Amino acid sequence: MDSMKDTAVETADYLRSRIGHPPPTVILTGTGLDDAVGGLRVATAFAYGDIPHFPVSTVPGHAGRLLFGDMAGRSALVMQGRFHLYEGYSPAQVAFPIRVMQELGVRRVIVTNAAGGLNPAFAPGDLMMITDHINLTGANPLIGSNEASWGPRFPDMTCAYDRELIGLTESAAGAAGIPLRRGVYAGLKGPSLETPAETRFLKTIGAEAVGFSTVQEVIAAVHGGMKVLGISVITNANDPDRPVPAAVEEIIAVARRAAPDLEKLLTGVMRRLDDGLPG
Repeated sequence: MDSMKDTAVETADYLRSRIGHPPPTVILTGTGLDDAVGGLRVATAFAYGDIPHFPVSTVPGHAGRLLFGDMAGRSALVMQGRFHLYEGYSPAQVAFPIRVMQELGVRRVIVTNAAGGLNPAFAPGDLMMITDHINLTGANPLIGSNEASWGPRFPDMTCAYDRELIGLTESAAGAAGIPLRRGVYAGLKGPSLETPAETRFLKTIGAEAVGFSTVQEVIAAVHGGMKVLGISVITNANDPDRPVPAAVEEIIAVARRAAPDLEKLLTGVMRRLDDGLPG
């Protein structure tokens, strides 16, 4: 059986043969956030199901396409949709696209997600810069034998979210007049939403947003020496003392309403990166 490394190399070779010079940045869009990359001038598009060895998105609000093009004069790959542990994928499968990007030479990962707000100052539609995360999934993509060519056995996670990219994003938000929150993201396995007691626990340990994604990809990216920027769209307020049922349809609707602001922010970030189109 091929190793995960061999499989990632094969997938990267397939993509490289079709897009030419790979870009330095990949953007992952979360639930309901496909339109946040509307400013991308698409040169090539792939359905996930057409990419060798790639998982397939099974969740509403995830288009399941990989796009290649340029955004604000910067070359980029965009993943419209991601994969989750609750879909039945293993941590290594969830992180597999990051390994493919690593084999392509991508140096920068921008992850976005839809998240429930835990900070009472947050409102649905707010954008929150992820400054750190808490992995409560009980899973990790690095479990098992370490692929030394990808990274160290024990990667340091003290600065998982790149401070330079955080500063650049704050500058882009200020220039665009977009309020930008900051906070810690708690990653759960899902798919059941949080009980009031769980919400109270998450607030107690310092989480300000919660969701079912992101941490597996970020761990793999940090392991691979890639710089990470994370942005959450707050889609609902979690108040353990006044709990309100959350419907996935409404979560997706709030994310889609917030997508234009996220698009402006991502465009500003891309414009401030220090790399232009190749050639």
